[in-house]
Amino acid sequence: MRTALVIGTGLVGTSVALALSARGVTVHLADHHPEHARTAAALGAGSDAPADGPVDLAVVAVPPAHIAATVAAAQRAGAARGYLDVGSVKGGPRRELAALGGDPAAYLGTHPMAGREKSGPLAATADLFEGRPWVLTPTAETDTEVLNLALELVALCRAVPVVMDADAHDRAVALVSHTPQLLSSLVAARLESADETAVRLCGQGIRDVTRIAASDPAMWLDILSANPGPVADVLSEVAGDLDTTVRALRALESADDAKRGEGTAGIEDVLRRGNSGRARVPGKHGQAPAVYETVAVLISDRPGELARIFADAGQAGVNIEDVRIEHATGQQAGHVQLMVEPKSATLLAEALRARGWSINAR
Repeated sequence: MRTALVIGTGLVGTSVALALSARGVTVHLADHHPEHARTAAALGAGSDAPADGPVDLAVVAVPPAHIAATVAAAQRAGAARGYLDVGSVKGGPRRELAALGGDPAAYLGTHPMAGREKSGPLAATADLFEGRPWVLTPTAETDTEVLNLALELVALCRAVPVVMDADAHDRAVALVSHTPQLLSSLVAARLESADETAVRLCGQGIRDVTRIAASDPAMWLDILSANPGPVADVLSEVAGDLDTTVRALRALESADDAKRGEGTAGIEDVLRRGNSGRARVPGKHGQAPAVYETVAVLISDRPGELARIFADAGQAGVNIEDVRIEHATGQQAGHVQLMVEPKSATLLAEALRARGWSINAR
């Protein structure tokens, strides 16, 4: 691939353009809002000037409701040899493109499983897709050249290709992406009118659950409007679990021993099923999830403290598998949670204590 056209210069489109430009591809940028394309160009994502002729690949990075019309228009203009989109819904746009008279052989629906809570070109990064799954949904009609261009794009963005049926993809993302977004927003909505005293007690748990609730509502309305059925199906199942859980909690309030026993069993069931489901989430590098031990270190809010912890861990010969930071409420301090292999936890704790760090028991 030598040339590309990215149509839509938001977070994903600009990140694709940045990755391609960094690897020597000549990228042209287009957007319904020209100022967005100019911003992306200023970031080094490519040029907002039109291409002199057809490019090798057109990447359509617009909201799901506009994918089919944008691809069809680009095809009519002869903008590229191949066309793909990077939207989060796949079945609907493919069917809409066929209804608009588009060329299904020259088009491939794809979805990079990467993103951020922020949107727009200024949130883009060239490494957004590195190591992340990138779903490809070819059909029997898909031209081999277009599939090869898509695979080359995924490789240039350093992502991992995953081939799926389009409708199976939409059901999958309803479960692992779209429903979690709504549930995060529903939990965060409880905080909107909560007493200030309660809000001040927020810890890492509520921050984890509500992190993606900060996402752009307009963007998510576009996504959910394109995949409402599968999301509603998952939420219906969640609603059933919620009803059962509410009844179990009410039973725990009872003075009757038998009812309290039923309540305990109901809560234990949902917690254990949660453990089982969480254990299926892929771990590091997509491998089976590993069990790590946490070494919690008290850290002051001063420049260079994190670097010093990592340097001291390196001196101890311990590899940090994951890290989380929990900020202390009302204090210029917090806890850094260092996740390590269980056999390394004691060694790391002792080494950090010897270097003056305060270790919290966990």
